[in-house]
Amino acid sequence: MAYRWTNTLTRDDATPEAVFLNRRQLMAGAAAGVALAGAGTAARAEEALEPNAWEDITQYNNFYEFGTGKSDPATYASALTTEPWSVTIDGLVDRPGDYDFKDIMAEMTVEERIYRFRCVEAWSMVIPWNGFELADLLAMAGVQAQAKYVRFETLYRPEEMRGQSSRFIDWPYVEGLRLDEALHPLTIMATGIYGRTIPNQNGAPIRLVVPWKYGFKSIKSIVKITLTDEEPVNTWQALQPSEYGFYANVNPNVDHPRWSQATERKIGGGLFSPRIPTLMFNGYEEEVASLYEGMDLTRFY
Repeated sequence: MAYRWTNTLTRDDATPEAVFLNRRQLMAGAAAGVALAGAGTAARAEEALEPNAWEDITQYNNFYEFGTGKSDPATYASALTTEPWSVTIDGLVDRPGDYDFKDIMAEMTVEERIYRFRCVEAWSMVIPWNGFELADLLAMAGVQAQAKYVRFETLYRPEEMRGQSSRFIDWPYVEGLRLDEALHPLTIMATGIYGRTIPNQNGAPIRLVVPWKYGFKSIKSIVKITLTDEEPVNTWQALQPSEYGFYANVNPNVDHPRWSQATERKIGGGLFSPRIPTLMFNGYEEEVASLYEGMDLTRFY
């Protein structure tokens, strides 16, 4: 089922390697490209097309398994062993088992997807991911008719993931999607960035990317996927249910209890760069709004 989504951006829209390795060149360069469907104003669309530098993407992260500071993942994630790696797929599937990462990759069609990334903390990036559609991985295991949700689980290895020594989160980290969200062509399992192997701090060797949802939904370093008929409770929902829900769709009209979601700060834009308007469903409204038809979007924080 690969190539079911047509990316309006190409390699020509991505910043060349020689440029993105030099951050000052990137920031001085003018944004170029064509407007994305539903991107709003021309200025907003143009801004959205410029992928962030490798330095931005890999040095500014939330990955609490390595610490709560934005630089902690890049500082400490080198301790993580990612080979060998396997993903357990169980629950309501025809072929449950431990799937070796190399065997998975041998069966998948890897594509480049240049997506907006919007954090719940009101900052954003544009990231050129390499990966494959989650639907293809689930097809390997054979989804049964009773399945309604997909539950994901991150590696728990406190001897390598120093942040897991903290008890403020009930490890391992857990996330979930409704099955139709998981099967949507935009939903991918990322294994690379800018054509390179995905770094540890970004969720190596395999992570989820759901571009119309806040970034915490895109769970990293996945070791288990469970198909279930019950809605899973995600980690942040369990930790702070008054602030974080199951869906976590990007919605500029619904504020976080402690800050506005109407605008966002683009990482890499410089100290005095203006905040930019947040787009409904992070700019993917045309593709995904039908998934939530008839539902009260103001409740899906």
